[in-house]
Amino acid sequence: MNPVTSWKKRWFFVVGVKAPDDNTNFEAQIARNAGGVVNKRATDSKMLYRTLGSTDEKVSAIGLGGWHLGLKHVDEQLSLRIIRSAIDRGITFMDNSWDYNEGLSELRMGKALRDGYRKKAFLMTKIDGRSKKAGAQQLEESLKRLQTDCIDLVQHHEIIRYEDPHRIFDEEGANAALVEARQAGKVRFIGFTGHKDPHILLHVLETAHEHGFQFATVQMPLNVMDAHYRSFQRLVLPDLIREQIGVLGMKPMANGIILRSNTVSPIECLHYALNLPTSVVITAVDSMPILDQALEGVHTYEPMSCDEVNALLRKTRSAAAHGEFEPFKTSSIFDSTAQNPAWLGEEPLRPQDLMQETTSQNGSSEARQRRAA
Repeated sequence: MNPVTSWKKRWFFVVGVKAPDDNTNFEAQIARNAGGVVNKRATDSKMLYRTLGSTDEKVSAIGLGGWHLGLKHVDEQLSLRIIRSAIDRGITFMDNSWDYNEGLSELRMGKALRDGYRKKAFLMTKIDGRSKKAGAQQLEESLKRLQTDCIDLVQHHEIIRYEDPHRIFDEEGANAALVEARQAGKVRFIGFTGHKDPHILLHVLETAHEHGFQFATVQMPLNVMDAHYRSFQRLVLPDLIREQIGVLGMKPMANGIILRSNTVSPIECLHYALNLPTSVVITAVDSMPILDQALEGVHTYEPMSCDEVNALLRKTRSAAAHGEFEPFKTSSIFDSTAQNPAWLGEEPLRPQDLMQETTSQNGSSEARQRRAA
């Protein structure tokens, strides 16, 4: 069966609408029908809230990205103001990671969530460790920095290699550390992130199924460029909806790189991402005007028509064709774990032992010949 035909059948089984004949209208149809399904505005707020996958959690449709909060041009007082203002104005989903700015992003968020703000936030962070030891150590550091006894959601960060899911699901892998932490009340939900290739994310889901494990969330790039090139929207999103896994859209503007294509505006980028069946669209904020922009995006969002979606896709098709404005897919400059492999922890003992046996000089010549064959 043609992969696109198969995907169409899977998707429309989920959302219960008829698939159009041409691919352009198909893209518009799925966005239009999915965009408004989970919308619910609070009666006393312009903020939009959505259900996080199969959980009972209601989270803001826009999430506050954590990386920018620790950058050099964002001082501590500004970062605290951004976080608390975001929460005061209805944003509940807080994104972060153990590795962001050598821990500074978590430290600042921990300070901002004092004075009762922690109770108003759905707090997420990520770990890079693939081994149980590294994962547990990073989680404990995050708990201390964030000044909390329990993190709502912890995700395996940067699953960008085909070997990553095998490492985290090893008996001594990082997922065992998160499961134990969940049992101990330190973690509520477990997810993973990936930005490199949608096929790798599908492999993660398959590996999780083989181990009888269901992720609560998946975080991945969803934007007006992704629809055209190595698309997470096309390949991964249908499976997440079918399995009721919370969809965390990230990189709606690709750190502003998409805007440099001069094809779409920031609000158009936010509206497109919100129009997909996302639980949250996580966006970077490094100033109060950018926070205002994010809030304007969600306040003015309404489910988009086929014509509106088609117009955005036509405007971005040429620029997006080769991934130029999504460098996290086509280069390593976004891959922090590639630059810091020690963060991943040691490889599991089994493959280490196999390698040691293979390279051992103590084996017989005959055994070495058998291994070489």
